[in-house]
Amino acid sequence: MANMNMSFDRETLRELADEGNETALDRLADMADATGDLGELSELLDEGCTHAGSMLTRRAVAARDLRELQRISDAGYDEAGNELDRLLKENGESGSDRQL
Repeated sequence: MANMNMSFDRETLRELADEGNETALDRLADMADATGDLGELSELLDEGCTHAGSMLTRRAVAARDLRELQRISDAGYDEAGNELDRLLKENGESGSDRQL
């Protein structure tokens, strides 16, 4: 029987994604995330892949990278804006020990 490996080559996924297949776009994002290819994830986000936006947001939150969260939000992934607001509020609350 033929090899039942269900991994797909990047080229085929790219062709399908270019034809509008959102699931193929998500699999490309999974591949980019697995290899840590942030450039590819950013390109996929620019193509409208919300899965890539989710992965980039997760990484930016872990790094507490406010600028990256703003960039991701500006690219159309609203959850990044929510996370940015949360981090800013969290920082504001803990930073309220100012001397008078």
